[in-house]
Amino acid sequence: MMSKKLTITVDDEVYEGLYSRVGRRRISRFINDLAKPHVLQAEMEAGYREMAADAVHEREALEWIEGVASDIEDE
Repeated sequence: MMSKKLTITVDDEVYEGLYSRVGRRRISRFINDLAKPHVLQAEMEAGYREMAADAVHEREALEWIEGVASDIEDE
């Protein structure tokens, strides 16, 4: 996975809070992890829609789920 350098500006209080809570060397990772679900949400939803539209895949998934459920019932 590639990384890109980004320069951002935050208030002094925000920087001090980040510095004291997560540490100087961990701020980038903290912000990345915080932002990721918000910016990748649309891509993930599109992927789920595409998978749901695949009738063959959906049928195979349903057969697998039913097989697992029946295995559990047998135990």
